[in-house]
Amino acid sequence: MKLRLPLAVLFLALAPVLPAQQPIRVAIVGLVHGHVKGFLRDLPKSKDAQLVAIVEPDTALAANYEKQFSLDHSLFHTDLEETLNSTHPDAVLVYTTILDHRRVIEAAARHHISSMVEKPLATTMPDTLAIRDAAKRYNVHVLVNYETTWYSSNAEALSLAANGKLGDVRKVVVHDGHEGPKEIGVGPEWLPWLTDPVRNGAGALFDFGCYGADLATVLMHGETPISVTASAQTDKPEIYPHVDDDATIIVRYPKTQAVLMASWNWSFARKDMELYGTQGTIFTVGPSHARKRFRGESEEQMGTSPSLPPAQSGSLKYLAAVLHGEVKDQGDLSSLDTNLIVMQILDAARTSVQTGKTVSLKQLQ
Repeated sequence: MKLRLPLAVLFLALAPVLPAQQPIRVAIVGLVHGHVKGFLRDLPKSKDAQLVAIVEPDTALAANYEKQFSLDHSLFHTDLEETLNSTHPDAVLVYTTILDHRRVIEAAARHHISSMVEKPLATTMPDTLAIRDAAKRYNVHVLVNYETTWYSSNAEALSLAANGKLGDVRKVVVHDGHEGPKEIGVGPEWLPWLTDPVRNGAGALFDFGCYGADLATVLMHGETPISVTASAQTDKPEIYPHVDDDATIIVRYPKTQAVLMASWNWSFARKDMELYGTQGTIFTVGPSHARKRFRGESEEQMGTSPSLPPAQSGSLKYLAAVLHGEVKDQGDLSSLDTNLIVMQILDAARTSVQTGKTVSLKQLQ
């Protein structure tokens, strides 16, 4: 299997390192991405981070969050630049539209502040490359948070593949999605942009296709795929008139094929992966279990996956470990080099849907 040196983040070896054991100081930018609620719920229990500011220009939305999570009113700001100048966070946690990721990352980078954004990294390749250039120019970390990164089942599957326990992995199948954002009750601050092809990049194709692209890229050690072929459709045009709600992406490598199934039409929420190797298979079952069967065995075995290392068991712990210099963000599920390729896959998938043709890829320069 071809290995690729992570060109985008080699410079991060020189990035400033924070004192060990010191909680990182973080600022939330944006409240329109509903995943921020999970962060705010977990924050009181965290010893890894201290919230120093929240930037949200919609004062009514900010007031709702202030009340719901009993937050200090002094944390709230409406202007990003003023907030970065006055609070000097170590990192920004970005919960804006996906389209706004570039703007926030570039602003933070100019202040030599690192960023962690919700998946996916961006909506277009020009924005993706601009983010890469800002990270390199200002020597900051840019990380992407996927829920599935913190699944011990995925970690076990990737580890078995990396250690050769599955033999040569020939087929990867990833299922991601749920019944649909409106169907599950996504909030009014979130649904309009999530179903907008400009602000979100696409519908289910980007919203859930990114998970499988991320896992496949790490599984393939950062190798750029040969080609991407995708199909997408809208089964519920009365709900999602502007974006797809069901998509399939086929990512081809020299000896491996990844099939990424992203949908807002599943009967229930799911995020699972199947790896098929010449010596065995592993199917992830939820965040912490997996079914395995190896050559010579008569049946599958269901088990609990090994726990993740503390520094890689959650987004805040990981971010703190990176800023403390304890973990190198190179070639993993959150790293910038991985997510540059994820964006190549998503961008090619969107082009394939639009043109009806397979899109060939080349390694980014």
